[in-house]
Amino acid sequence: MGVSVDSISQKGSWKFFTRRKQVDSARKNTKTLLAKELTVSHLIAIGVGSTIGAGVYVLVGTVAREHSGPALAISFLIAGLAAGLSAFCYAELACRCPSAGSAYHYSYICLGEGVAWLIGWALLLEYTIGSAAVARGITPNLAQLFGGLDNLPFFLLRQHIPGIDIVVDPCAAILVFLVTGLLCLGIKESTVVQGIVTSVNVCALLFVIVAGGYIGFKSGWVGYELPTGYFPFGVDGMLAGSATVFFAYVGFDGVVSTAEEVKNPQRDLPLGIGVSLFLCCGMYMLVSIVVVGLVPYYAIDPDTPISSAFAVHGMQWAAYIINAGACTALCSALMGGILPQPRILMAMARDGLLPPFFCDINRHTLVPVKGTIITGLGAAVLAFFMEVSELAGMVSVGTLLAFTVVAISVLILRYIPPNKVPVPPSLQDSIVKINVEYVEENICTSEDTKPLDVARDFPIDYPLISKHLAIGTYLNEGNRRRVVEWTIAFICLGAFVLTYAASCLTLSSVRFALCGVGGILLVSGFVFLTCIDQDEARHDFGHSGGFVCPFVPLLPIACILINSYLLINLGVGTWLRVSVWLVAGLLIYVFYGRTHSSLKDAIYVPVSQVDQTYQAPRSYLA
Repeated sequence: MGVSVDSISQKGSWKFFTRRKQVDSARKNTKTLLAKELTVSHLIAIGVGSTIGAGVYVLVGTVAREHSGPALAISFLIAGLAAGLSAFCYAELACRCPSAGSAYHYSYICLGEGVAWLIGWALLLEYTIGSAAVARGITPNLAQLFGGLDNLPFFLLRQHIPGIDIVVDPCAAILVFLVTGLLCLGIKESTVVQGIVTSVNVCALLFVIVAGGYIGFKSGWVGYELPTGYFPFGVDGMLAGSATVFFAYVGFDGVVSTAEEVKNPQRDLPLGIGVSLFLCCGMYMLVSIVVVGLVPYYAIDPDTPISSAFAVHGMQWAAYIINAGACTALCSALMGGILPQPRILMAMARDGLLPPFFCDINRHTLVPVKGTIITGLGAAVLAFFMEVSELAGMVSVGTLLAFTVVAISVLILRYIPPNKVPVPPSLQDSIVKINVEYVEENICTSEDTKPLDVARDFPIDYPLISKHLAIGTYLNEGNRRRVVEWTIAFICLGAFVLTYAASCLTLSSVRFALCGVGGILLVSGFVFLTCIDQDEARHDFGHSGGFVCPFVPLLPIACILINSYLLINLGVGTWLRVSVWLVAGLLIYVFYGRTHSSLKDAIYVPVSQVDQTYQAPRSYLA
């Protein structure tokens, strides 16, 4: 039983799409060039600042009028719980793999290079369009503080170019450049500023909650004394509102992207994700309770719901505080949108999938300055020239794809963690020598030694399948991985079929049959994974001692199901636009990333023997 060697760089083979890189571990002791400066307070500032944007100042009015009514707070609660499922999955992977790249990094380790590239490419689109959309939204809110758009300085005013029918926004572009320059100064400096800006935003929201609560108790909460009750659109309307406000919770992905710059990632990352999500959910619920209580839901102004609710009760001056909070919220969200992009670019460049230009770290600030400048330039150009409201739906695709892949990665980590890791081709000679020496040693020491029959000799005291299940007699370590791989694939297929059939009303006669097929695949996979034991190798996967996701496999499967439903309901137009971007990324990968990947000529050896492989050259030199 020597060291088995596997190479997946054969010409004409599509196996390069599934090649996986090695997870960082404490034993590997990988050093980073980034500054480890972040603590829990910094992560909370990033999480809250990235999450609570202008959505809370606009979204509450639209969702209350069209979907939830007085039950808006329940919609925010359900959406927060759904986002918490993804947060649990992110927290475990962030502790085990605390490197830059977020979902791209996790999918590269668990699913393969092709999926990782598509996820990283989709995340770049998400952050770029999201940052540009936020920047375009700052101008009208900033103008309100100056008394209207006409009172802004000329060089900040939006200008219409008649020849090409484009409205340019110089104020948005200038703000993007300012935020980009701030992020280039250093991770600690930028997070301190973001913490200050976020604090101003939180104070504005606390003013809304306290002052609005006082007015509500004084006026009798007229918004809740309606003949239609708390659910004017029914429970379905409340759930539709939850799906709409779900995207108000996606800022914690920015927390995970800074994992490589956290002092104690195993402790601080789960706390940063959990506390920021809890604070955001609480803020959303309290603000929504106040707003729909001050004014009947059908009378709320969808554009300025909070300030108009205060104006109805004679507090027009409150609009200045609310507009100031909206401006600071947008600035903080802009910082949270630009911050992860250069780190994802850096991670992809370190893996060889992008030019090495993007992984250069500045010696003084210890941040990827070149990648940050390129990111800021792209967002500024988009914010200056384009009205990005029509592209806003494309932001959701990258988020939901990342959430889905992270949930799948947790299932893979628990049940079939990667059992082979890549080593440089320069070690191929040492691998062969180790193999030969191992065989000679076994021949010389024992004549009765025979190969290990895994199906027969695997210890029965620690079975991978529960003893009371008949299926356990048909599985062994040899075929267990393949069976679980197909099970996870069927779970994903079942979630897609079920949510597609449930959402597509045009299927008519076959709709319920497809729902049944998808449900059977989903439930069968869940039951199978519940009945078998998780792989013991998961304890040695990556860094240990951090957060462990509870209720596996139920929680990741529920996450996959929810994200699939939201992905399918994004609309055909959104998917067509995203497909153009993904196809362009696939072409870049095929013609550049595939041939420049650091795993291009990698040789794969079992995890249990990788340390022996790396130590062999030292022993021969000695």
